[in-house]
Amino acid sequence: MANIPIYDGNPIFVSGSITPFGFYDSDTSFQVDSVKVAKFCANRLGYPIVDVELDSGSFFTAFEEAVTVYGNELYAYKLKENYLSIEGTSTGSALNDKIINDTLSRIIATSQQYGIEAGVGGNIDWYDGLISLTASVQDYNLDAWAVEQGYDTGDIEIKRVFYESPPAIVRYFDPYAGTGTDLQGLLQTFGFGNYSPGINFLLMPISYDLQKIQAIEFNDQIRKSNYSFEIRNNKLKIFPIPSDNAKLKIQYILKSERSAIAIQSGSGLVTNVSNAPYNNPTYSEINSVGRSWIFEYTLALVKEMLGYVRGKYSTVPIPGDSVTLNQSDLIASANTTKETLITKLREYLDQTSREKLLESRTKETEYRKKELSEVPFTIYIG
Repeated sequence: MANIPIYDGNPIFVSGSITPFGFYDSDTSFQVDSVKVAKFCANRLGYPIVDVELDSGSFFTAFEEAVTVYGNELYAYKLKENYLSIEGTSTGSALNDKIINDTLSRIIATSQQYGIEAGVGGNIDWYDGLISLTASVQDYNLDAWAVEQGYDTGDIEIKRVFYESPPAIVRYFDPYAGTGTDLQGLLQTFGFGNYSPGINFLLMPISYDLQKIQAIEFNDQIRKSNYSFEIRNNKLKIFPIPSDNAKLKIQYILKSERSAIAIQSGSGLVTNVSNAPYNNPTYSEINSVGRSWIFEYTLALVKEMLGYVRGKYSTVPIPGDSVTLNQSDLIASANTTKETLITKLREYLDQTSREKLLESRTKETEYRKKELSEVPFTIYIG
């Protein structure tokens, strides 16, 4: 094994050959701070009073990892906050320096599915079809009809059946027709005569016609076998039993089309948290609060590395005695510090979430109102 010199108090950063990944090597601020952080960590570990059995590259490696961990925590929080807004967007543009507005795009996409089922919108087509009714036949297999139309068995889902009785207006006969007013011919010119004797349109108020229509329809519902139907497993049963051959209109959708829109092509799109386009942070843009956290986390990583190095030999012989190294203390301290720093950072980020900020603003408004309520009202004397 090569005899690698340990830290000598004079770290030198060489871009492109020091850190394992080189994420930030081209950043001038990172280059400058790397040297300063190496000296900071070494001094905190007792150098130059005691030797630190690491080389300069170990400090730079820990510094790179600390910056990356900070960025991971920061952007994991941002991703959690904004995922619903960015899902389905392009992965081609990094989101690090973007302001992401809170949109309703995913909620609208979900509501479209309700629109499909309610028949008031949605993003799949409704189709019209005609079922041939046969006199004295009450039951019809719509799956068999769909196969005849070229669809797969079970692919259609019926949405509407237009099996309705003729409107009451076509069966409404005015008892006052033929009283000699001779207005029937006049209204026939406008096409009204096909529905009802035209005299009633002129001699009676419209409310009278509405009451008549309602009476006819109630009569059909209560005293007659009214037009109705039921569908179970795409088996249609209609009431009353058809008395002649006719055509029955239906509206339906294709289940295959509804299933197809459930899966959107993910090529080049954000489909999960792993391909959301967040890159490593730009070190020079991290403020002093973030850098302070990074310095402390770097020190914890350096302690951990030094602990493992010293753990190779639990004791070191010296003339007349032996020295026990502090491996366990270093590793325990490093683990505790790392856990504390991560917890602190996550709590800090959580306090800046939309929910927490809105809650804080609401409380501030309430306190301000309470404060203003204590201000004496001005008495104006005119």
